[in-house]
Amino acid sequence: MSFTTVTLVAAALVVARGIAQWWLERLNQNQIRANANRLPDAFRGVMDELTYAKSVAYSLSNSRFNQFEAAYDAVLLLAVLCSGILPWAEHFFTPRSVWEQAIFLFATFTVMSLLSLPVQWWDQFKLEERFGFNTTTQATWWLDRAKSFVIGVMIGYPLLALILKCVEWSGDWWWLWAWGVLLAFQLLMSVLAPVLILPLFNKLTPLPEGTLRDRLVALAGKTQFRAASIQVMDGSRRSKHSNAFFTGFGRFRKIVLFDTLITQLTEPELEAVLAHEIGHWRKRHITKLLVISAVSSLGAFAVVACMARQDWFAAGFGLRGASVSSSLLLFGLLAGTVLFWLSPLTHWWSRLHEYEADAFAREVIGNAQPLIGALRKLNGKNLSNLTPHPSYSSFYYSHPTLLERERALTSG
Repeated sequence: MSFTTVTLVAAALVVARGIAQWWLERLNQNQIRANANRLPDAFRGVMDELTYAKSVAYSLSNSRFNQFEAAYDAVLLLAVLCSGILPWAEHFFTPRSVWEQAIFLFATFTVMSLLSLPVQWWDQFKLEERFGFNTTTQATWWLDRAKSFVIGVMIGYPLLALILKCVEWSGDWWWLWAWGVLLAFQLLMSVLAPVLILPLFNKLTPLPEGTLRDRLVALAGKTQFRAASIQVMDGSRRSKHSNAFFTGFGRFRKIVLFDTLITQLTEPELEAVLAHEIGHWRKRHITKLLVISAVSSLGAFAVVACMARQDWFAAGFGLRGASVSSSLLLFGLLAGTVLFWLSPLTHWWSRLHEYEADAFAREVIGNAQPLIGALRKLNGKNLSNLTPHPSYSSFYYSHPTLLERERALTSG
């Protein structure tokens, strides 16, 4: 394949992202090492010296792994874009009908995900295992991937075909109809996924009767947060990391607590964590996120529609000509490279929401200490990096650092 201006620009963007990721990781490593010799005074109530030393080692190991993963992903993407494999695959498959085009797209992204499996496996069974976080088995890990593939075939492939069908049905305005199809699909899945898909991967059981359940039910009533049930998820089957979230809408909404979270926190701390999650709902963060997501997907379809009318774009990568399927393929491959540079903006917005949810939890609980205690324990249990470089956190942290959250909670 001969290099064109289009492929050179795409390659330059991929390389620029890779260099930026490597540089950010290097900055972060230097920041971690600068604070590695002794536990900073600000964190003496968070973890002991031994745990801090382990968190430093974990953070540095994660950072080096991230550098490798970024380089691996960049080389893989460059190979796909510049080696001529895409036009070869297109010629081999010669997709003509909508169903054949959808197969070509689905197969391409499936192969890309398969090539990333060794990196994911190393992360789970080498890095996470070394620091005591991995609790999953090889059988469970591979079964999860098989289930995900089957779900993709059953749901993702028909969705791709339906989006491509919109081109036949609605002509130049296909992208508006495709956007509507995607929105309807997302809304449907928000109701069905917690009921049909989540149980395929994790076991959910009702939170047993007792003081914790009484406390959380009272909190939901106090904040007018309606939920069908409070469920405990067996997150410990896969990892010692912990989390809490709610899923679904209306009468289908569930509060979900990881079993690891229940064992790590006291009842007042668990109440504060749930109050934080409810704060996202009460402050309409979920609604705002859905609106932004809808607007972003509309913009994405508009870009794909514009690209599909430009013969030079597809031809620049050796593909036979402008088409919606080729535009969807190239957009899917390149979107992450472009959106990487918007990460500081999206994460800044996300961190504002976290501050608001923290403040809501403080007001509902009546003081900040239960949430501060929960955050300190979770940062300690998860061996979180307590001293990230500001530039690194702006690109990668959707949540403020522990110290930033404590300052906001105690100053409000």
